[in-house]
Formats: sequence, structure tokens, C-alpha cells
Amino acid sequence: MKIEVKNVSKKFGQFDALRDVSIIVPSGELVSLLGPSGCGKTTLLRIVAGLEVLDSGNIFFDDQDASLKSVRDRQVGFVFQHYALFRHMTVFENVAFGLKVRPRKRRPDAHVIEKKVRELLQLVQLEPLSGRFPDQLSGGQRQRVALARALAVEPSVLLLDEPFGALDASVRRELRRWLRRLHDEIKVTSLFVTHDQDEALEVSDRVIVMNKGRVEQEGTPAEVYTRPSSPFVFDFLGNVNLFRGRVEKGKVRVGSADLEAPGDAASQENRDALVYVRPHELDIHKDATSNTMFEGVIHYANSAGPTVRVEVKRDDGQLLEVELSRDHFTRMGLVRGDRVFVSARESSVFVDDYAI
Repeated sequence: MKIEVKNVSKKFGQFDALRDVSIIVPSGELVSLLGPSGCGKTTLLRIVAGLEVLDSGNIFFDDQDASLKSVRDRQVGFVFQHYALFRHMTVFENVAFGLKVRPRKRRPDAHVIEKKVRELLQLVQLEPLSGRFPDQLSGGQRQRVALARALAVEPSVLLLDEPFGALDASVRRELRRWLRRLHDEIKVTSLFVTHDQDEALEVSDRVIVMNKGRVEQEGTPAEVYTRPSSPFVFDFLGNVNLFRGRVEKGKVRVGSADLEAPGDAASQENRDALVYVRPHELDIHKDATSNTMFEGVIHYANSAGPTVRVEVKRDDGQLLEVELSRDHFTRMGLVRGDRVFVSARESSVFVDDYAI
């Protein structure tokens, strides 16, 4: 089922939670709403679910206007951050609950419910734990029970509100990979709210980045990461080095370095510019070979992991973060205090807050 949000706005008092938001979630895709706290992503999810009333705009499910439909009539499954399991019920009873409370005419027979629940518990890899209570499960297991319960009622749409937010980092990584595999199997249209960039980029077919109640950018994970449309998206999606400079004679002058001005930036003469460079797009050299390099001193190096994170302190005090392969770092024989030169393989330039 396709979800379409058209020109939706919502206020809480004088606060604009959503401002003229329009998005499309294609049928069968898993789309993430990504952004900082207060950006409107959970409000939008709750409006899609029918748990909040919109002020203006429309919600469509497969081209049918669902804006005034009740939560029950929208046939959505909802998974919350804090599980919301019934503590006095077993895993089996929790998953079966939504089926057992259906109106009598729509309620399946007991043997049908049992078969359905067993299939779901097998799907989420919890069938051996069907007789346990929530307090006897780990956090990751509880969240899988919550997901199975949401799927039991065969929702047309699955809505997930930071479902892994209460879990530790290692469990989050495990569960997001598991969720991606599960989604590839069941193909239910899913809208996933998170503030975790890695989570959104790993599990999603498409990512919608939100900021201050608006959609800042949307696209595939690769598109929003490699081609951010605004300084906000660049800042929010992963580590980045920011340089402030000015466009002069077709280049961006940052201190004593002249960087390439990509695209139309070169024509924006005498304009202030922001230059963004990811740490893995920087290289370290022992000698200066051009005037496009920054000079500085090795301030710190963290060699734990597959890459080495090096901090270079420029003469003006700015710290640059550079990621090098372990082999490259070892071959260069870099140590703290070495004077080095840093060059950028790629950069993105924003002039007067517009992407170039």
C-alpha cells in the first residue's frame, strides 16, 4: 500500500510541528524519517497512524483519503520505542492479543490464531520463547515480540517510532540488520522514525531528512549521504569538516589555501562560502606540493578499528579530522607533533546557504 502525505501542517499552540509537508512512501518500501529531536518526524508518523489530528492537508492510502479515518480503520501496525508489551501475558499471548480482541465477526478461530502466531514467532526467531513473560526476555527480544504483535493483525502499513532507541549499541546494530532482512521477506510498506543516521542509512530504501517541521531532503541513502542539498543535511549526516571561506577569482580561499569551487560556485565572486569535506575525503602529506593544502600538526591519532582517525591542528587552531587506512598511516610513520599538509580530494561548497 502506498502512503502519500500532501501539504500536511500541524501546530501545538504557537509551535509549528509540521509546515506544509508532502512525502510519498511507495508500496512495499521501507522509508525512514530522519532528523533531530523536535523536527516533526514523530508527529508526522502519529498523523499517518491517526493518533494525531492534522490541521491541514491530507493523508492518502493507495489514493484513498484516510485523513478522517479512525486508527482502527487505517489498518496500521505500530511499534513503539518502549515495547508496550503486556507484562502479565506470555510472548504467545502478547502476539495473539490483536487477533483475539477483534469483533466477533472478524475474529479468527482459535486454531487459526495459534497457527498465525506460531508462524510469526518463527519469523522473528522467538518460537522457543513463546511461553515466557516479557520480564524474562532481553530488550532485543521484547522488541521483536512487539514487532510480531504489530504484524499479527496483517497491517497494510507498518509504522515504527524509534523502535531500537532504548537498546544498547551492539543490540541496535544486530536488530537493524535483522529488520532489513525481515522487510525484504514480508514487503509491508513501512515508515521508520529515527534520529540515528547510521540506522537510517543501513535499513532504508529511501531516507527523508527533516528539520524544523519541513522536509530538508529525500532520496536513497547514497544520494542523501553523498549529495547533501543543504548545510544542515551535511552537518547531520556523519562527521564532516567545515571551512569558512570566500569565493575569489574562481576559487574558494580558506586562509592561505585556494580550494576548487565546484559547479556554479566559481562564478559567485566575492561571496562568503561554506566548504564541507568528509574525513575520508582528506589526505595527509609530509610535503607541500600546491597552494591547495592546509598546513598543521598531528594533534591526535586513534588507531582502534579498521581505519585510523587523525586530528590535525591547523595553525589557526582549527582541528581537522582525517580518516586514513591503517596501512597508509603505518607507511607514513606519522606521530604526534609531526608537521603535515592536508589536501581535499572532494568538497561541497555552499554559497549564501544555497547548494552549488
